[in-house]
Amino acid sequence: MKLQPDSSQAQFTISAHGPGFVSVNGVRYEHGICVGSNLPPAIWGSDGFTTLAESHFARLIESRPEIVILGTGDRQQFPKPALLRMLMDQAIGFEVMNTAAACRTYNILAAEGRKVVAGLLIDPPMPTPIAAFDDDL
Repeated sequence: MKLQPDSSQAQFTISAHGPGFVSVNGVRYEHGICVGSNLPPAIWGSDGFTTLAESHFARLIESRPEIVILGTGDRQQFPKPALLRMLMDQAIGFEVMNTAAACRTYNILAAEGRKVVAGLLIDPPMPTPIAAFDDDL
């Protein structure tokens, strides 16, 4: 899905997302990234949801955002509460949703001038089934 913000104060916006990718300012990423309204995209969580650790969340709060948006891939999954504790301890708001919803929410908040950071996990696209051919036809 192509996303076009009306106008934005953010330096980095999500321009598209789809199966197996996210684009920021027209640059396509096929691995997990973190990005902020004024924080360039960086590799983040590329080993998937089950490997998220405190270090991943520490990276999200380095720029002291108001809110963190966590996109957990094709489906919404909630991290262990211990991983979210550092966000709560620093009074940083957070939302957990699937990556498609996280992309849209991030753009809205960034366009409003909010100091937002998104951690976006990218699930690999489903393989395209290969059609079987019947030699008897």
